[in-house]
Amino acid sequence: MDIFEKVVKNMGPIGAHAHYSHHYFSFPKLTGELGPRMTFMGKEMLNWSLNNYLGLANHPEVRKADADAAAKYGLAYPMGARMMSGNTDEHEEFERQLAEFVGKEDCFLLNYGYQGVMSIIECMVDHRDIIVYDAESHACLIDGIRLHKAKMGDYYKFNHNDMDSLRKNLERATKKTQETGGGILVITEGVFGMSGKVGSLDKIVEMKKDFNFRLLVDDAHGFGTMGAHGKGVGEFLNCTDGIDLYFSTFAKSMAAIGAFVAAPKDIIMYLKYNMRSQTYAKALPMPFVIGGMKRLELIKKHPELRERLWENVRSLQKGLKEKGFDIGETQSPVTPVFLHGEYDIAAVTSLVRDLRENMGIFCSIVVYPVVPKGQIMLRIIPTSSHTQADIEYTTDCFAEVQKRLKDGYYKVLNAAK
Repeated sequence: MDIFEKVVKNMGPIGAHAHYSHHYFSFPKLTGELGPRMTFMGKEMLNWSLNNYLGLANHPEVRKADADAAAKYGLAYPMGARMMSGNTDEHEEFERQLAEFVGKEDCFLLNYGYQGVMSIIECMVDHRDIIVYDAESHACLIDGIRLHKAKMGDYYKFNHNDMDSLRKNLERATKKTQETGGGILVITEGVFGMSGKVGSLDKIVEMKKDFNFRLLVDDAHGFGTMGAHGKGVGEFLNCTDGIDLYFSTFAKSMAAIGAFVAAPKDIIMYLKYNMRSQTYAKALPMPFVIGGMKRLELIKKHPELRERLWENVRSLQKGLKEKGFDIGETQSPVTPVFLHGEYDIAAVTSLVRDLRENMGIFCSIVVYPVVPKGQIMLRIIPTSSHTQADIEYTTDCFAEVQKRLKDGYYKVLNAAK
């Protein structure tokens, strides 16, 4: 079969719905200033879908730093990969600041988060090593694990946040590495971005007393939001020293592009010389470096940004619970709202249209297979820029949606008038 013919016939589980979902349910276009109020298809929406936790995307000092750096350097500088011609004093200064902030010896600045963490995993393990990873790890971690040079059976999945399951898999991994002469890399997340659950990092670190392994943590949603100073889940759970490889992106609290990994100096030096995604790809452009340092400065100097975020998080989650909603086990700003029952795709799409067209609320909706059958999850991302009025309006609307769902309203008509 012709390759083009094959892919057009099988668009994949999400693409199968593209004929009606494109530009509305998938690939929607939000326009206007990034923030709680944006425009979707000509209508103003109360927006709960931006990972702009601290409101830095439109902070005047951030916008000025970005603009000044772009005017001074352009978007091309430095030209080339870091190893060849793309290194600068500014890149190294940003690395120094990040390492100091997260409590590690050194840091490596990465051009992108997704490909960066994939490359870290591929770089750190060889055919003798065993990977043990949380079952709900993000797609970027799973794709990195797939690059593992060992045979497919030589990476083990433990049940989500289940320490008994982790222990059993560490026992298996230890026995296997005694045969191969390799080591063990445990991979998990600081905050799981779909459920908002905090990874059991302190308990995993405690297991180092019984097993010999290194720990890689993807803390994309924890950096800037979690802990007394926003230093991440390691600070939140008081186990920073036990995290061997600390990774985060700038796409969440920093509202930018890029990522970093922090670790001991000799490990960072190894990564600098062996990470293929950085050796063969362009360095992070200078405006993102200068802008990143300004964002980090604001995170350190203005704790009120994080305090305001958490005021909104507590208010939103308390309001949802008081109205009887199931928000799972979130301990972070990520707020899932679970609606229970058996619903077909027509009812789900009708629900979303009702929220957007009639209530003016834009949020992400998640269905099977991401959540079990019989569930719908509305994923809410509060930020420091939202108001108490936003929160009260949203919880009231959700209560109405829940009632309509139970009454079968969405099964019998297209709710969008």
